[in-house]
Amino acid sequence: TSQSVLGGWGPPIEQSHPQAWYQSPGAGDGKAVIRPSESKVEISLAYEPRQKGLLWYRTFAAVFRGEYTFTNPTPIPQTIYVQFSLPSPDAGYNEFSFTLNGKPTTANVTGRAPITEAVVVQPGLQATLIVGYKTRGLDRWTYSFGSESRVQNFLLHMTTDFQEIDFPAGSPTGRERSGKGWDLSWSFPDEIGARPVSMEMPKVLNPGPVASRISFFAPVSLVFFFSVLVVVCLMQRVDLHPMNFFFLAAGCFAFQLLFAYLVDVIPLGMAFVVS
Repeated sequence: TSQSVLGGWGPPIEQSHPQAWYQSPGAGDGKAVIRPSESKVEISLAYEPRQKGLLWYRTFAAVFRGEYTFTNPTPIPQTIYVQFSLPSPDAGYNEFSFTLNGKPTTANVTGRAPITEAVVVQPGLQATLIVGYKTRGLDRWTYSFGSESRVQNFLLHMTTDFQEIDFPAGSPTGRERSGKGWDLSWSFPDEIGARPVSMEMPKVLNPGPVASRISFFAPVSLVFFFSVLVVVCLMQRVDLHPMNFFFLAAGCFAFQLLFAYLVDVIPLGMAFVVS
């Protein structure tokens, strides 16, 4: 079942920071790395949990847009190579767009290989990369900086349609409620050792595992109940017939059976009350 959910909705989404370089004989591998001089990222997350059998999966839809500026730091014109990787080859992407200085990419975009484009930039001028897409994922959305040790003029704005928010990594620098969700922002004017930006989808209570664990420990609780009952009967000198214990045990397991059947058709709390 989990594989069918992954096939339909995709895996956890992790978007990586773009990379850029120009050819330089003085660099170790012949590539002089250029960090984005400015980054503006917009991400909108819509929580859409899906149920398969007795299990709920924390699926979501995401709308991504990133605008990155790269500046030629040299006193001569340079051919700057800009590379952008989609999060996963197992995810689907709708309304994908990739433009470098206003020109769309000519690469064959498959989602497996990074997209690389080149542009000639005059000294001190800039190249602008704009990327956008819609996708779906499972459990969490993450924006990672990879091997980048320093991030400058970075701003990520996130909107959610859910109120239960959880950050596995760094907390946002700004937050405010907006309708049913949140407006969150991560601002790094000049950050060394920037941590990934991540959002966990809200937790969901799965009735299947809950019913399974309650039923599994039912005999243990019944043994404790009978132990207390026997002690009380001995203290009060009450002689209970063995059939009383039989009917008590039958009532206990009748609850477990009814509860296990009902959680498949009605909400967990209502199934517990009815049982």
